Amino acid sequence: VTQKMSFLRNFFLYKCLFALTFWNHVSLSVEDELFTSASNNFPEDGSNQNIKSLQLLYTNSHQSEANPDWVVIQNTTKSLSLSEIRDYNVKQLITLLSNFRQGSSLQNLTLTNMSVDWNDLMEILQTVWHSSIEYFNINNVTQLSDITRYVFDYSGTSMKALTVKKIQITDLYFIQDDVYRIFANMNIADMTITDSEMIHMLCPSSKSPFRHLNFLKNDLTDALFQKCDNLLQLETLILQKNKFESLLKVSFMTSRMKSLKSLDMSSNLLRQDGAGAQCQWAESLTELDLSSNQLADAVFECLPANVKKLGLRNNQISRVPRGVAELKSLEELNLASNRLADLPGCGGFPSLQLLNVEMNSILTPSAEFFQSCPRVRELRAGHNPFKCSCELQAFIRLERRSGGKLAGWPAAYACEYPQGLRGTELKDFHLGPLACSTTLLLVTALLLTLALVAAVAFLCIRLDVPWYARMSWQWTRAKRRARRDAPGEPGTALQFHAFVSYSERDSLWVKNELIPNLEKGEGCVQLCQHERNFIPGKSIVENIINCIEKSYKSIFVLSPNFVQSEWCHYELYFAHHKLFSENSNSLILILLEPIPPCLIPARYHKLKALMAKRTYLEWPKERGKRALFWANLRAAISINLPTADGNSCGETD
Repeated sequence: VTQKMSFLRNFFLYKCLFALTFWNHVSLSVEDELFTSASNNFPEDGSNQNIKSLQLLYTNSHQSEANPDWVVIQNTTKSLSLSEIRDYNVKQLITLLSNFRQGSSLQNLTLTNMSVDWNDLMEILQTVWHSSIEYFNINNVTQLSDITRYVFDYSGTSMKALTVKKIQITDLYFIQDDVYRIFANMNIADMTITDSEMIHMLCPSSKSPFRHLNFLKNDLTDALFQKCDNLLQLETLILQKNKFESLLKVSFMTSRMKSLKSLDMSSNLLRQDGAGAQCQWAESLTELDLSSNQLADAVFECLPANVKKLGLRNNQISRVPRGVAELKSLEELNLASNRLADLPGCGGFPSLQLLNVEMNSILTPSAEFFQSCPRVRELRAGHNPFKCSCELQAFIRLERRSGGKLAGWPAAYACEYPQGLRGTELKDFHLGPLACSTTLLLVTALLLTLALVAAVAFLCIRLDVPWYARMSWQWTRAKRRARRDAPGEPGTALQFHAFVSYSERDSLWVKNELIPNLEKGEGCVQLCQHERNFIPGKSIVENIINCIEKSYKSIFVLSPNFVQSEWCHYELYFAHHKLFSENSNSLILILLEPIPPCLIPARYHKLKALMAKRTYLEWPKERGKRALFWANLRAAISINLPTADGNSCGETD
């Protein structure tokens, strides 16, 4: 028990001496209860489940007598993290790491927050190099002293991968090759140096076993690995967020990397400025990421022929030129966040399976895309400023037929134009076939026009419009002829009290009753009758018009015979025309016999209107009432007209 208590005391003294913090949870695999109680000094948050055990052994009593506080730690864990390493405890760290000889269980080591001299950093790296550690991570390192040449021994290592993140060199004047040579000649498979303001890296001096190189977020330029023949096994190269400018030089860089499969050149300053120079890419290159650069349409003139996955996101590409490059192996193409106005075709990409054109300037995507790209299984075209119009209807129908190939549907697909539809999802946008089919619209318009013409024609025939048009024309022509024949006259003088319009079958009543009672009776009424007042040589229409215009009133003797007379209809039409043109109350209607409505022709609609709206005189059958009839008729046509001797003749009240 005394020996074990001494062992624990020495262990905690050793721990304080190093001033190192173990970040990982440690579970002890021991048989003694004292060792188990010692584990309570370590955090139990379960943060690293990869660690298996830690055994602390006091192995040599003679050594402890010479160094009573010295403890040899054999770490049987797989992962260990140490932090806050300074120049005053770096020697103890090197001594600790030297105990992890090859064959030890420790495989992963992480050192964080280091401020050490260059030579001490190299000694740590050299010590780890010859240990059992396979994966070595160094985070946030500050180099304090001048950089000098260091002869590194690359032999006998178990290391597979080295990761250096954020190393800061305070020395402003040093030979850069002294730094780059150390890393360039490492005979490991995987090396990562990121966020370290590194401006260059040497080509390995001999055939390198590098398979994976990651130089993310540095200051590397087009000069990197030019004419480098020793990276024949390199498969993955990440150069994201550096300062490369020439895509042509990048292609030359890869041309000697015979095994290169994946290249990440995103977030640089790349342009295609070859101006006719032929790009030379590694034939083995199948994945290329050129996102977030300054590439335009000309980039398709400089692409690896065998690429399968191509990233061109966030560039300045407005279209995919046809016939420039044929990428027969291309399966995935990312053109998101560019300036495309339409979906690209697959003429140069016969094997394309996935296309991303999100966040471009596509208003109306082509509905023929899947016809030209039969192998595409997923299209990402959301978040574009879609213009909801007839042209977009075909694209919406394409989604229904695609069988779910349109990724992000329907949430990522909404109308941007017109303003009234902004935000409407395309699945909710509908236009009828009539609005979107020019042919159907023309046919419909033609049919409607024909139907309208037919309706108008029917109404014209039904209402005798041609007849009325002909009468209007005759009226106008007669008026013009009258002005021509009597130039200089101020107007037509009234010569008659009334013009009498009647059917020839009612002429006996007119001659035996109407004319005698008006002209020979009291009041000297002068009537215009066609038999005695029509002027020979003139047309009937002209005579009718002249008689109506020279008469103060127009008397229409209505009967079933009247509505069957064509000329009576003419006379009624012209009289009605005068009624409206001169705004006069010149019509007098006498109903000689009742007229059944069924006998009135359809074109006599004016007669129907007049009989419905105007008061008419009905010829009484009883003789006792006829005196009142004649009195009312004389009163209706009462007007003074000049006689031949210059005196006036009129009705007396």
